[in-house]
Amino acid sequence: MTNLLLIDAGTIEWSRAQFALTAIYHWLFVPLTLGLAVIMGIMETCYYRTKKSFWKDTAKFWQKLFGINFAMGIATGIILEFEFGTNWSNYSWFVGDIFGAPLAVEGIVAFFMESTFVAVMYFGWNKVSRGFHLASTWLTGLGATISAWWILVANAWMQYPVGCEFNPDTMRHEMVSFADVALSPFAVSKFCHTVTSAWIIGAVFCVGVCCWYLMKKRETKLALESLKIGAIVGLVASLLAAATGHKSAQDVAEVQPMKLAAMEALYNGGTDVGLTAVAWVNPFSQPDYQNEESAPLKLEMPYALSFMATNDIHGYVPGINDILNGYTKPDGTREPSLDEKIARGKKAITALADYRKAKQEGADAEILNAQLATINENMPYFGYGYIKDKEQVVPFIPINFWAFRIMVGLGCLLILFFAIVLAGVYKFPAKLWQNRDITALSNWHYWVAVILIPLAYIASESGWLVAEFGRQPWTIQDMLPTWVAVSDLHSSSVIITFFLFLILFTTMLAVEINILLKQIKKGPEYSENEQ
Repeated sequence: MTNLLLIDAGTIEWSRAQFALTAIYHWLFVPLTLGLAVIMGIMETCYYRTKKSFWKDTAKFWQKLFGINFAMGIATGIILEFEFGTNWSNYSWFVGDIFGAPLAVEGIVAFFMESTFVAVMYFGWNKVSRGFHLASTWLTGLGATISAWWILVANAWMQYPVGCEFNPDTMRHEMVSFADVALSPFAVSKFCHTVTSAWIIGAVFCVGVCCWYLMKKRETKLALESLKIGAIVGLVASLLAAATGHKSAQDVAEVQPMKLAAMEALYNGGTDVGLTAVAWVNPFSQPDYQNEESAPLKLEMPYALSFMATNDIHGYVPGINDILNGYTKPDGTREPSLDEKIARGKKAITALADYRKAKQEGADAEILNAQLATINENMPYFGYGYIKDKEQVVPFIPINFWAFRIMVGLGCLLILFFAIVLAGVYKFPAKLWQNRDITALSNWHYWVAVILIPLAYIASESGWLVAEFGRQPWTIQDMLPTWVAVSDLHSSSVIITFFLFLILFTTMLAVEINILLKQIKKGPEYSENEQ
């Protein structure tokens, strides 16, 4: 694999940019799908329990908005998966036996569920029983959530590779335990945090639409009843996202300490480490972490980072320089320095080449076994054999630092907002929607609700920026750097497709927003005079 180092640097950067572009656009559609699935499921459950046509009309309205977004999300998701073969063929060849398994399950099981039950949900009204239709609505949302589960399993494996062994005869990593891959603690935490954050997007969207109706003094009953449900889902989801985020941070601290150090601009670690609330980290340049003790103008919460990472206010958290130079963990085990990891990685690469050459020449079993032992001993550091400079393993700190604070800051704002909305709407009589003056929440509340829709997306995308930028330079943590995983393409080919995708995805997004706005302005279609 050493010849892969000759691949054009422009190909690497443009391939990363194209994948990032596709992933960012895809994630604009997915969270609204997952969030609205919960909203419309609750609406139809209310119809099933009360048998009131109002709830049926309300469920149909939110299902229309769900369907518009659902269709757009599928297109970007398919392109995203194909890019593993086109732009990252070395990655797919090296670990395709493992990475392909959850994606195959996602396509066979989850997508089958979505495509089957979504048809019943849209076309089964008055054709199937109310109970079966309700089940179809919830199963549509469940199918989308299961789809997210398997995709996040695949992503989590890239961040924390488990359940696999390297086969030197095939030069591939092969799965030895599907259960370890599918039920990885990292995957469980990532799924819970990602899905609850998606519920927040759906709730913010629901509340924003309802507040727009209230501001315009139209669809008042639907708006107020949907507002209550959206705010409850949002508050519960926000609190769950905070709790699962804490667990995710602990997983990152355990298996990706460099990511945590970059998130906190923690240059030198230790015990009793505080959580940085704010500091001056230049957003446009990598700080001089080797010579600076810490980021300037730092304001921190004492002991909080140690607690977040270890559940112990006195816990040890390594900084960037500790990870580069090696450190001793609290349990007494020593984490090798980067120089040691690079040396062992090169030893694994050399032993692998010697093994394959010796096998071709028909060497005896004793020689082959000795080389296999060297490979197995040093294989955990295989990816480091392709590292040339220490700076390559340090992520771009400003993106991680500021994206993390944007995510957390907006998350706290959303918790406060949902609490204020609930406090406001439940101050009023149950039949308040019958009155014309229903501005229980003032006009500025309504405007804040609308403005928070794009801000919620920014918070969600910021979380993914931390997750993906924080693990650089690895496509697979400690196993495969990006410049070894990329396809041997000419950079011009990737540049052309990058801008084609940019135009295509931007057009799709504009079309979706336009259709959504038209449908919202049109409003629900009532089967009876329920205004």
